[in-house]
Amino acid sequence: MKALRFHAAKDLRLEEIAKPTSNPPSGQVLIRNTFVGICGTDLHEYVSGPIFIPVEPHPFTGTSGPQVLGHEFGGVVEAVGEGVTSVKPGDRVSVQPLIMPRSGDYFADRGLFHLSTDLALAGLSWQSGGMAEYALLNEYNVQNIPDEMTDEEAALVEPSAVAVYACDRGGVAAGSSVLVTGAGPIGVLTLLAARAAGAAQLFLSDINDTRLHLARTILPDVVTINPVRETVGDVVRSKTEGGVGCDVAIECVGNEHALKACTDAVRKQGVVVQTGLHPHENPLDWFQVTFKDIDLRGSWAYPTHYWPRVIRLIGSGLLPANKVITKRITLNEAVAEGFETLLDPAGKHLKILIDMTA
Repeated sequence: MKALRFHAAKDLRLEEIAKPTSNPPSGQVLIRNTFVGICGTDLHEYVSGPIFIPVEPHPFTGTSGPQVLGHEFGGVVEAVGEGVTSVKPGDRVSVQPLIMPRSGDYFADRGLFHLSTDLALAGLSWQSGGMAEYALLNEYNVQNIPDEMTDEEAALVEPSAVAVYACDRGGVAAGSSVLVTGAGPIGVLTLLAARAAGAAQLFLSDINDTRLHLARTILPDVVTINPVRETVGDVVRSKTEGGVGCDVAIECVGNEHALKACTDAVRKQGVVVQTGLHPHENPLDWFQVTFKDIDLRGSWAYPTHYWPRVIRLIGSGLLPANKVITKRITLNEAVAEGFETLLDPAGKHLKILIDMTA
């Protein structure tokens, strides 16, 4: 089968590799992939990897490079192993890509699978990924999608789950005022998740005017801010009740200036959620954190049990995730028209999906 595999930084190869077995082992499922998204994590691996892709065999999965990429994907069940009862051949599914011990691990034993020390991901540290024609997964990695959901939307459940969890960590509720820093796919999905949770005021900060414009086409009432020209906190305070700032600020960049903007813009006793991954230590004004009585919370991935909930949100239309899709390409075009396009500083695209059926 055809697969796009990571060998080293700037070395992605479209290769012919062996198709996973058509007789899956007990508890596993073979799917034919339909759509897969290119994630910011994939871009980081392409530019600077290996980061999450293991050089030595992964302690739980035993896999190492070369690695089939892609952890935002869905497909159609081709075959199931003994004991699999939740899906059957022909079912359309979304993939929850986190792979970890199911017991005997402190966090797994408490249902916090996403916090497992031995966590792996399909498309980063597992034998299969979305950027191949087929993938072999565990039964707990696949979730049926309803008829009203498209195959494209199945590939958007994973990034949408990141966004929903970030809003949950921030306590976003009906009537909340919310600032998101970063107008990339996760940032815009976080705005959509906040609106689905009932947020009444939405603010978005980014230095890329093109992406701010794209965000306004998706959510026309969002207040967009370019920190090159305006101070984020000043704008947010000028438009919130009492001039005190927003209830929740969610950092979706992994940038120290964006995090500082969040701590400045949030009101006293507000919540700052760090979702973007910072590449290095970040100095923060801890006096302001203390003086303003701020809650500062991390948001790592998502609990694995979120899949049915996020599928309901997307399928019902409450979280119109498909609005972030700006381009569809084939696997043959993935490097030039996908990875390289997303690295363009002009930032003309949000989410690029690879059509694995094309």
